[in-house]
Amino acid sequence: MSAAENLLTTPLNALHIELGARMVPYAGYSMPVQYPAGLVAEHHHTRTAAGLFDVSHMGQLRLVGPDAAAAFESLMPVDVIGLGLHKQRYGLLLNDEGGIIDDLMFVNRGDDLFVIVNGACKHGDLAHIQARIGSRCTIDPQFDRALLALQGPHAVTALARLLPGVEKLVFMTGMAAIWQGADLYVTRSGYTGEDGFEISLPASVAEAFARVLLAQPEVKPIGLGARNSLRLEAGLCLYGNDIDTTTTPVEAQLNWAMQKVRRTGGARVGGFPGADKVLAQLDGTQPAQRLRVGLVALERVPVREHVELQNEAGQKIGEVTSGLLAPTADKPVALAYVQAEYARVGTRLNAMVRGKAVPMEVSTLPFVPNRYHRG
Repeated sequence: MSAAENLLTTPLNALHIELGARMVPYAGYSMPVQYPAGLVAEHHHTRTAAGLFDVSHMGQLRLVGPDAAAAFESLMPVDVIGLGLHKQRYGLLLNDEGGIIDDLMFVNRGDDLFVIVNGACKHGDLAHIQARIGSRCTIDPQFDRALLALQGPHAVTALARLLPGVEKLVFMTGMAAIWQGADLYVTRSGYTGEDGFEISLPASVAEAFARVLLAQPEVKPIGLGARNSLRLEAGLCLYGNDIDTTTTPVEAQLNWAMQKVRRTGGARVGGFPGADKVLAQLDGTQPAQRLRVGLVALERVPVREHVELQNEAGQKIGEVTSGLLAPTADKPVALAYVQAEYARVGTRLNAMVRGKAVPMEVSTLPFVPNRYHRG
């Protein structure tokens, strides 16, 4: 049996093929990388109208029980206990060295915590969570549910026709909904830097729901290629490229994801894996030696992942983790890790592309302004 035959498919597989998608292996699934219009057209459509992404490969699970919030908080340097009803937050599962096992999203739905993890990590995450807190709460994996992301400035117009009420949501909030008798949960979130929504729904209705969305005049199908270019322009990390078990939240410049209540001096400081190292990096008593930065090339040469970065003296000082010619920014951009002394905005570096030094400059993030709907 070939590797391709071992790939899993999402509930939208037949629809992707019908729409002419080019399918590629991703996180153990056969996924659409692009449709006939192509990556650049899909990217621009999402920025100007609304793009529909199949992200059903990602893992969904519920944590249930009176101790669920405190238990989950013991795994991450984020405030879980204080999260309000139907509010969503970005979280980071850490190992005992402070490295990032996965980044995730979670919502307080009142009767449970609803968690969405990365597709390639979901089975490992489930095992980790079960081993660490399985005795404190019920962990209910829902890996059979589908997940769709509708992103772009006209996403709210299209989705509100199907699910009235979603227009009242603001960024990082959610609501339950019913569609043709099926239970859905919708959050106003996504990973493109645009306004948009993520919709969790039963696999049995996923294709029908997607077809109705695609029938809306604003909506077109978008593949993994444009999802990657959109998230990179938004300065967002891709797990496995820009963050992994060898990077801490501070090295990744994700300090904003760690609320004051969990930091030194906070009411619930520490108590998470790797806390001593992460807190020392946060408060500066043991500063991180490398940092994630945004880079813009000063020549029109795309700079891809694994490209070495050098200082003016020709010494290696870092490496690119994601990079491409950004369609909206219209210039080559990248994320990279560099020695901390080279992380200041405006610092000049050289990327070694096929033996040629391409000058780059440390940039602010995001590369394209975010347009989340905050009310």
